[in-house]
Amino acid sequence: MHLARFPRVKICHAPTPLEFLPRLSRVLGGPQIWIKRDDCTGLALGGNKSRKLEFLVGEALARGADTLITPGAVQSNHVRQTAAAARRFGLKAVGVLERRAPVNDDAYREGGNVLLDRLLGMRFVYRPAGTDMQKALEEEGERFRSEGAKPYLIPVGGSTATGALGYAAVALELVTQANDLGLRIDRVVLASGSAGTQAGLVAGFETMRANIGVLGVSVSSARADLEAKAHLLAEATAARLGLEGGIARERVEANDGYVGEGYGIPTAGMAEAVLLLAREEGIFLDPVYSGKAMAGLIDLIRRGTFRADENVVFLHTGGQAGLFAYQEFLSRAAG
Repeated sequence: MHLARFPRVKICHAPTPLEFLPRLSRVLGGPQIWIKRDDCTGLALGGNKSRKLEFLVGEALARGADTLITPGAVQSNHVRQTAAAARRFGLKAVGVLERRAPVNDDAYREGGNVLLDRLLGMRFVYRPAGTDMQKALEEEGERFRSEGAKPYLIPVGGSTATGALGYAAVALELVTQANDLGLRIDRVVLASGSAGTQAGLVAGFETMRANIGVLGVSVSSARADLEAKAHLLAEATAARLGLEGGIARERVEANDGYVGEGYGIPTAGMAEAVLLLAREEGIFLDPVYSGKAMAGLIDLIRRGTFRADENVVFLHTGGQAGLFAYQEFLSRAAG
């Protein structure tokens, strides 16, 4: 897998740690649980989107762009990391923010990621829930072009075949770490929304013939929709990597049982997961992505989905700034 063929900038602190979680593994009494700390990628508090932005910003600079425009929910981790990446390379940054989650207190509107976006000097354009955000992105791009700018448009989550190369790179990084540790990885579990992280991992593992399963725990979409989206993107990414023959549909697996009432709406399972990992391992999850994904992993272990001798790697996608946007709910849960 020769990733140096693609334009790329250096953003992430990599390799990120791969750590064993002994207390959580013991408490749950199931498989051996490891965590890949992509909350430690470094840029603007870190997170998985920085991996994608290495290739997206590389492509933007190669095309002579002077502005990055990207959409997301109000508390988007991706928007925050895009703003920071833009500043790192002297570009302007514009966030097209959808009021997607039905949360409307001051902490959500102005705290967490929104505060960090403001500190980074990002320009905001707000849209109501249910907006076609790809269309809104294209409209903003056209507006900036008409004003003489050279915008580079990054779709939701940076989930394009270019962005997903970031997680093909992580697949290689993770296999290298596992080989150094003598660790057999049976499954990787992660939060999946726009599907780019999941697709990149699947494409990377398949290109290497690593035979590692990937389970995406949905934070928004129905299972069939997420699997179809992730499979399409995984195939496009694998094609860029030179994999012949495509990717078997069954290699893309999702579970939509932990979304709750919708994207960004907190659940009791998420709160339990956030508290359990904090109090057993001293690691903070976020309330929208990794918290719900860990809730899924915990429940699946309790249901006996995994064997006791399996090694499961949980990919921590970051986003802890979002904890401060859900202060009231999490404070009640913490007791």
